[in-house]
Amino acid sequence: MSKGIMDMTGEIPRSATGGDMPRAATAEEMPILDLTPLNQGGDLAPLAAELRRACETIGFFYVKNHGVPQAVVDDVFDATRRYFDLPAEERLRLKIDDRFRRGFMPQGINQHPGYAPDIKESYEFALDLPLDDPAVVAGLPLHGPNRWPPEHPWLRQAAEAYFDQTMALGKRLLRVFALSLGMPEGFFLQYMQKPMVQTRLFHYPPAPPVTDAKAFGVAPHSDYGMITLLTQDPIGGLELQKRDGEWVRAPFVPGTFVINLGDMFKVWTNDIYVSNLHRVVNRMGKERYSIPTFFNLDYDAPVHCLPTCQSPENPPKYEPIKSGDYLVSRFKAVQKFGRKVAELEAEAAAR
Repeated sequence: MSKGIMDMTGEIPRSATGGDMPRAATAEEMPILDLTPLNQGGDLAPLAAELRRACETIGFFYVKNHGVPQAVVDDVFDATRRYFDLPAEERLRLKIDDRFRRGFMPQGINQHPGYAPDIKESYEFALDLPLDDPAVVAGLPLHGPNRWPPEHPWLRQAAEAYFDQTMALGKRLLRVFALSLGMPEGFFLQYMQKPMVQTRLFHYPPAPPVTDAKAFGVAPHSDYGMITLLTQDPIGGLELQKRDGEWVRAPFVPGTFVINLGDMFKVWTNDIYVSNLHRVVNRMGKERYSIPTFFNLDYDAPVHCLPTCQSPENPPKYEPIKSGDYLVSRFKAVQKFGRKVAELEAEAAAR
């Protein structure tokens, strides 16, 4: 019997407290994939096979030789640190807006169901669309222009360069994902006309040791969409749950991105590729920065079980859904999208 994708996001199935520091994931558990063949026109079949193994076992992997210049990564981290060093009152001048959710998101707004608000603040931007774009005029949720502090042009310059590079990397990776599932190389790229790609500059302030089972830098969750492309600083803090329930660390590896699956792949693959629970625990007592790009398809992309992932004996388990409908539902649950930002700030201040 098929079920809706919303059935996948109920209670956290296992205890997910911070506890003692988990061990680091081994290279077998969280492999490093070399993207040289993808960037140099080589044979993609071996790479697609490696990617499939990672997706079937843990849903997380690193990529190296990914084609994003290190200078672009260094510049956006420098700009992120510089931005969050600004006085709070200056950052608050460009708070996220109610409609497009672009700009500065103060700590206390992002909250996963069943947990305390995340112990982080962020700067949010996405595919930049002018107000006269047909999708914006039509009121398609989360489609609109970015917002940047005019007095600090270095933030926009570094962030847009990084966004462009991760957009290109995400498109390259979608080709390998398609091949790994026995589909034409360009299958997913047909749904990349105005994709709902979002980048978030995260700042995790120094935090005391984890004593509250409900309080995290980011609470245990799975990502909503297709894939996430993450760069993190050497402080680390990303932890993921293996299929057997054990939590392991995904330590900083220089020159790599961390890639993980989002919820959409459950539907595309009939549970062959499954998104994993993960969390952020800032255990080092230092400021931490990370930059995820949430790489999603067009709002109207029809997410459905691929023909290579079903059979008469294994029919589709999930009902088809529009990509954007599911993403917006999760934004409403976690980031309170649809409510006034001022109202959310008042709630955070009252806690």
